[in-house]
Amino acid sequence: MSTPQTGIFALGDAAHIYLEFTVTPGTTPEALVRKVVSIHEPRTTVGGVNAVIGFRPEIWRAVAADDTPAELSGFNAPLAGAEGYSMPATQADLWLWIAGASYDVVFDLAREAIATVAPCATVTRELDGWSYRHSRDLTGFEDGTENPALMIAPEVATIPEGAPGAGGTVLLFQQWVHQTSAWEALPVEQQERVIGRTKADSTEFPEDVMPEDSHVSRTTVDENGEERKIFRRNTAYGNVTEHGTVFVGFSADQQRLDRMLRRMAGAEGGVRDALTRYTTALTGAYYFVPSLQALRRFAVEDDA
Repeated sequence: MSTPQTGIFALGDAAHIYLEFTVTPGTTPEALVRKVVSIHEPRTTVGGVNAVIGFRPEIWRAVAADDTPAELSGFNAPLAGAEGYSMPATQADLWLWIAGASYDVVFDLAREAIATVAPCATVTRELDGWSYRHSRDLTGFEDGTENPALMIAPEVATIPEGAPGAGGTVLLFQQWVHQTSAWEALPVEQQERVIGRTKADSTEFPEDVMPEDSHVSRTTVDENGEERKIFRRNTAYGNVTEHGTVFVGFSADQQRLDRMLRRMAGAEGGVRDALTRYTTALTGAYYFVPSLQALRRFAVEDDA
C-alpha cells in the first residue's frame, strides 16, 4: 500500500515556510530528486517539524514515468478568463513546505534544506505562513469549511492504489494578495454575497439565493451530479501593510483543480468569481507530491 507524505494531513501547525526552487543548469532530474530526499527522512517528522516535498510534474515524470499521472502537467501558461482577467503562471521546479508548532524549528529546517539543495537548485520564492484566528483567513471568513474530515481526506487528496502515482497527490500552490481596504469598505452583507456564506457562523447560502458569482459557487466543481472536493491547507501570509492567503490545495487529480481555477477566472461559464475583485493571484504552480514509498526509491542506503 502506498502512503502519502504525512505532513499533508498534519493539522494544527502554527508556523509555515514555503520554498520554491529553480534547478541549476546542468542538474539532472534524478540528481535533484536524490538531493531533495536527503533533506530529512520522509517517513517521520524531525524535531516536531513536518516537511512535504513536491516536484514540477515534468521533472518527476523524467525520473518515474510509470509513477506519474498521465495527464499531469505544470502551470506552464497564464490562465485567461472573462473580462480580460488572467491568473499568472509562475511554475518552479521544486516545492518544499515546512510546518511546525513554532517558527524557530521551521526556520532552522528551512535553512538546512536550502543548504542541502544548493548544489542542485536555488530558491525562487519564499513565503512565511501563519494561522489567523484559528481557522479564518484575512477576509475574516472561515476558511476550508468544505474540507473533508481527516478520516476521508486521503481519499479526496491522494491517488488510489493501482493508478500511476498511487499515494501521491496533485498540489495547486498560489499566493493571493488581498486588497484589504476595498474589502473592508464593503458592508458585511455584501461581503457575504461575495463569499456565499455568512461571516459570523459560516452558514452557506441556500441554493435559491446563492449569487452565481459567489466564491462558493465558482469554486464548487460538479461532475455527473457529484461534487469533486479537494483538501485545503491554506494559511495567511504577510505583514500589516501587505498580506493575503497562501492557497495550498491537494487533489487526487489535476482536472478538478484546473476546473476550479477556470470557473473562478470565468473561463468556464463566463462568470468571474467575485472574490477575485478583492484578491489578486501573484503566483500559480502545480506540483506532484509523491508517496513516501516513491521517495524512498531515491534515498541513499543509510536513509532507506
